[in-house]
Amino acid sequence: MDKELYIIRHGETELNRQGIVQGRGINSDLNDTGRAQAEAFFQMYKDVPFEKVYTSTLKRTHQTVRKFIEAGLPWEQLSGLDELAWGDWEGKPTSEHALSVFRELVEKWQAGDYDAKFEGGESPAEVAVRLQEAVDHIKSNVKEKLVLVCMHGRAMRLLFCVLTGIPFSQMADFPHQNTTLYKVTLSGDVFTITDFNNTDHLKALENLG
Repeated sequence: MDKELYIIRHGETELNRQGIVQGRGINSDLNDTGRAQAEAFFQMYKDVPFEKVYTSTLKRTHQTVRKFIEAGLPWEQLSGLDELAWGDWEGKPTSEHALSVFRELVEKWQAGDYDAKFEGGESPAEVAVRLQEAVDHIKSNVKEKLVLVCMHGRAMRLLFCVLTGIPFSQMADFPHQNTTLYKVTLSGDVFTITDFNNTDHLKALENLG
């Protein structure tokens, strides 16, 4: 094994709670639940000997792994890890019309149209290009054997397709609850998912509830 990546989604934001799409263009803060999720993740994994933290450029990822960064871990922001841009639909209130429009777009992706996108937004094919650039950059730092990556739900789904060669039409096979963890190993040029949608750290919050 050449490298192991712990890849997590950011904690909850208020727009997440309301079911409103943020995308790349809305730079939301974590809400109280999101901060509690981030703390729970830190408490469970603070003793893992990470050598580097990578995040997107959006502050909800920075805030999720803030305690790792404050503990002194080197930190790098990669725009390639940013969320897919939903263009004109970012931040719009949830409505039957909005749900219908999103459903139509996702159905196009499921049918293999990876260039489909909203006005002003990005397609899966476009996001995949910058995700690959981010992956190549992380791979190039060969001295880093164990890294923590914090990013976004839709981009995570696309990333796992990129890493494993699964078609984007199957991106929904990768659940992405806030702060869910996937562990991925790299051996040579082969990425393998070794831990899938792990939310064990959130059980402490459920017990509190």
